[in-house]
Amino acid sequence: MRRNVVPLLGAAVVGILFGMIYRYFLDEPTEATVANYLRSGVLGAAVAAFGWAASLYFNVRASRWLRTWPLLAEIALRAVALALAIGLVIAGLEAVIYDRPLTVAWLLDDFPRIVVLSFVLSVFFGAFYELIRLIGGRVLLNVILGRYRHPTREERVLMFLDLAGSTSIAEALGEVRMQELLTRFFFDIDGPIAAHGGEVHAYVGDEVIVTWPVMAKVSGRECLDCYFAVQDRVEASADSYQREFGLVPRFRAALHSGAVVISECGDSHRQIAYFGDTMNVTARLQEQCKTLGRGLLVSADLLKRVGPSPDLRFVQLGQAALRGRAATVEIFTVERRPKTHEIAIGARGV
Repeated sequence: MRRNVVPLLGAAVVGILFGMIYRYFLDEPTEATVANYLRSGVLGAAVAAFGWAASLYFNVRASRWLRTWPLLAEIALRAVALALAIGLVIAGLEAVIYDRPLTVAWLLDDFPRIVVLSFVLSVFFGAFYELIRLIGGRVLLNVILGRYRHPTREERVLMFLDLAGSTSIAEALGEVRMQELLTRFFFDIDGPIAAHGGEVHAYVGDEVIVTWPVMAKVSGRECLDCYFAVQDRVEASADSYQREFGLVPRFRAALHSGAVVISECGDSHRQIAYFGDTMNVTARLQEQCKTLGRGLLVSADLLKRVGPSPDLRFVQLGQAALRGRAATVEIFTVERRPKTHEIAIGARGV
């Protein structure tokens, strides 16, 4: 919920400004009073907030059916639904905010204009939102600003997470059903990743690469909490996975932090690419998950960014020789400690 508050407030502010601009350009000069501008601002804020809240429906699993449609059809249907909903909301608010009944003239003149304008804006913002989903909000902003036109060195936390046993699963399910499982899995874990400040860098086969910029407000604990939140999300959906695919996906993850070089690559198809030893170490750590039979491996470099935590247990596994790398890396696994009430229940059951 917290990650929706800022966009909701932003939508309300934009609505206030748009409501006032709309009044300035389209209403009679005789109505240009402070009270009317305030009413228009309130109306704009309410409509924008409602539009944002309504659009959230299309981003939850309940609207998964719509995502099987072509993108243009999806954007158009969203725009029609939002335009009609916004038009009806405005009609209701007109009577409440301006304390006047709706007239036939308003319904025949203003209402169609509002619906058409809402449709056009919905198409524009829908297309822009799809662009953000395709590229990523931070990446799009950095591309616009030209931040990575030249190689840039940054400190990042990296998580490589992949599906365990994907080869045997693909053999059992077939390629199409396997892709459906991956699509469902990646969709389900996106919420926990975004909620913990992670940015999906890429999907590579059955693997997702997630990054966090190393800043004061983003600690290593965020990425650890993200892993366990993904674990909780999959466990909560276990029955659904079992019904749909006959199995519950298991996954492995490796976490590491350090310097990476980030740069734009390509021409006809531009892409933000990450390079450096930190990427290689994280990939090799993930390979060690299978070798050691662990669901999560983290490097000592990452744990330096994580303070003591009473609810996590860090188990040292020693120095690991990683493929293609001369220097060894000290690795740990991280486990959640049982909660006090769970320990008490277990003790009573013994």
